[in-house]
Amino acid sequence: MTTPSPWRDRAAPIETDTELGREYDDVVVGAGLTGLVTGLLLARAGRSVAVIEARDVGAVTTGNTTGKVSLLQGTRLSRILARQSRRVARAYVESSREGQAWLLRFCDDHAVPYQVRDAATYAQNQDALPAARAEHEAARKLGLDVTWRDDLDVPFPHLGGTVLAGQAQLDAMDLLGTLVSELRHEGGTVVTGKRVVGAALSGDAVSLSDGGSVTASNVVLATGVPILDRGLYFAKLEPQRSYGLAFRHPSPPELMMLSSGSPTVSVRDAPSDDGSLLLVGGHGHVVGRTRSHAAHLDALRAWTQEWFPEAQETHAWSAQDYSSHDGLPFVGRLPRGRGRLYIATGFAKWGLTGGPAAALSISKEIQGHRASWQRPISHRVTRPRPAMELVRLNTSAGLHLVGDLLRAGLRRVNDPEEGSGEVGRSGLLPVGRSRTDGRTCSIVALCTHLGGTLTWNDAEHSWDCPLHGSRFTATGEVLEGPATRPLHRAT
Repeated sequence: MTTPSPWRDRAAPIETDTELGREYDDVVVGAGLTGLVTGLLLARAGRSVAVIEARDVGAVTTGNTTGKVSLLQGTRLSRILARQSRRVARAYVESSREGQAWLLRFCDDHAVPYQVRDAATYAQNQDALPAARAEHEAARKLGLDVTWRDDLDVPFPHLGGTVLAGQAQLDAMDLLGTLVSELRHEGGTVVTGKRVVGAALSGDAVSLSDGGSVTASNVVLATGVPILDRGLYFAKLEPQRSYGLAFRHPSPPELMMLSSGSPTVSVRDAPSDDGSLLLVGGHGHVVGRTRSHAAHLDALRAWTQEWFPEAQETHAWSAQDYSSHDGLPFVGRLPRGRGRLYIATGFAKWGLTGGPAAALSISKEIQGHRASWQRPISHRVTRPRPAMELVRLNTSAGLHLVGDLLRAGLRRVNDPEEGSGEVGRSGLLPVGRSRTDGRTCSIVALCTHLGGTLTWNDAEHSWDCPLHGSRFTATGEVLEGPATRPLHRAT
């Protein structure tokens, strides 16, 4: 079973504003980094703004990030160059640089602590070396002052890596708490515990799951996968689940590291009130498509025990983020939204630079301006490979839909043991049955978004959809979208 991330575990609760007004210039959906920075920028421009969050501030991606604020991002730059022109790739680097600069200026101005670290993309073995070398060359082509080091001074085996000096790391909840305070200082509203379920095409109504509504001239969806299906962005994104472990350790490496091979392993240090922490993460996979989530955590534990035998575990958690079919984020107006609906998604686990960049771009666009880097990214002409990647994403989702339905029909559901869950057939419908905290719960195991057959997440005791990444609690409440409606109870 997972725990909260170190950031969420030690953060003081961020209280909700008690009342949500009836009308705003701008409504931002999602109180992660992207949503809060967007709201703050719009409020600073004198606009009336409400940020609405279904759960609590930082509940999804931002509160579970490893906290790296880096322009060197694993093998991301070489993957973008393989799919896009150099002009588009340079625009991506420019946007990341401006997002990073805005974020660190904000931290400096408001005493949000962060640590300056070098970032490294390293090869853990011979098979991973070409990818690390390719990232080094891509970073140099795109204007980053990287150096290659054969020895990174760490205890685990590697064949060197590309290093970018002067990057940063931080506690994401420190940052979010300060953003909320500043947004309220500028007259903005932050309301948590209210789920947005729709936005009218005609008129300007934003619908809430409790039956209420708010009107707004503009709506910004900063929710991972957009909760609205216009533009079919759920079919252009791949939801990824990855894992994190925190350990007490006397001398963790002061270097932000990410491997270039598979499975990925991320390593960095973090200060805490109890001394230094070693953070180890990675081993990601598509949401809902693994036999055991707990096995990924166990693999990271075994790796850490082998190379950092003094490490004592304190936290185990996981996070979710989304990668686009062509390697670049989707930022800007949502199609068929009459020019008033905006999205920001597809940061591929690098939202601490991509999120502020998206917020800068969207807030400028709402005010009639345009970020210099946005046009090349918005009007990118993808090569054939991204088109084939889009086919792969949706073919894979379709195969899982058919295969899971067939497997669910092969057996009846038995009573699960404590902490476990399974999907079987009860009558005509697949039924999921789980037992957590001494209670047995049965739900119809079909995602309320597009009907994907759900799988049980044994690490977080949740029902996960292998099609587009929706997740639900053991009792069926929505954790994250694109689904907006809870699961049906099975009788």
